[in-house]
Amino acid sequence: MEIDFDFSFYLTVATLLTGVIYALDKLLWEKKRNPKEQEEAVKEPAVIEFSKSFFPVLLLVLVIRSFIAEPFRIPSGSMIPTLLVGDFLVVSKYSYGIRLPVVNKKIIEIGQPERGDVVVFRYPEDPSIDFIKRIVGLPGDVVQYIDNELYINGEQIEQKFLHESAYTDVNGRIHKALIMQENLLGFEHQMQEHKGSRGMGNTSVKIPEGHYFALGDNRDHSKDSRFWGMVPDENLVGKAQFIWMHLGFENLNRIGTKIK
Repeated sequence: MEIDFDFSFYLTVATLLTGVIYALDKLLWEKKRNPKEQEEAVKEPAVIEFSKSFFPVLLLVLVIRSFIAEPFRIPSGSMIPTLLVGDFLVVSKYSYGIRLPVVNKKIIEIGQPERGDVVVFRYPEDPSIDFIKRIVGLPGDVVQYIDNELYINGEQIEQKFLHESAYTDVNGRIHKALIMQENLLGFEHQMQEHKGSRGMGNTSVKIPEGHYFALGDNRDHSKDSRFWGMVPDENLVGKAQFIWMHLGFENLNRIGTKIK
């Protein structure tokens, strides 16, 4: 069983520690500190006062973050134009099942990713890193990506040109891109390709049970399943729902945008 020593781990430890101290004080220490025959109450030790104050807050944060929703920040441009660098997202933690914090073990089965979902998952090559991509291949699918063309179960995925665009990457370089409308066998979304791209990440694979094939919407600038393989079900964190904040005044209109 894998344990991630991340924020969830330290939050869980802090919650358990303050909870145990709180419980022991109520059951044992408080009675010894303030016997019935003693008229004036003795001041609580600082560690007990701290635990009583913070345990309810830590418990509430742990429950919400582990089982309901968690905020994430987009650090790279691999999902442009759907997500921009500086977007802050709300990710539902229950969409693909209820999992225990830290050990990430699924305890309640709720749902599975659908084609087109934008998902957060733990990077298969380094589970301490969170990735966000779009699910394009489901268990049992045959996915091929050849010369910038995506095929699912032998069917070429339709891409319709919308307009040209330009964006600045995290290193300050300006790129020209073609904004396309992609139809993932019934699910439509926008993605982009770069002018003059020679194609990258050619692959052909049949997806086994419990795994998913994920691509970035910035198709020519994304490290995804074409390079490191598929996303195991146990690595899923949650489904990206909407943008709750953006760093930068030029894109404040993105706040509240539902992700599709």
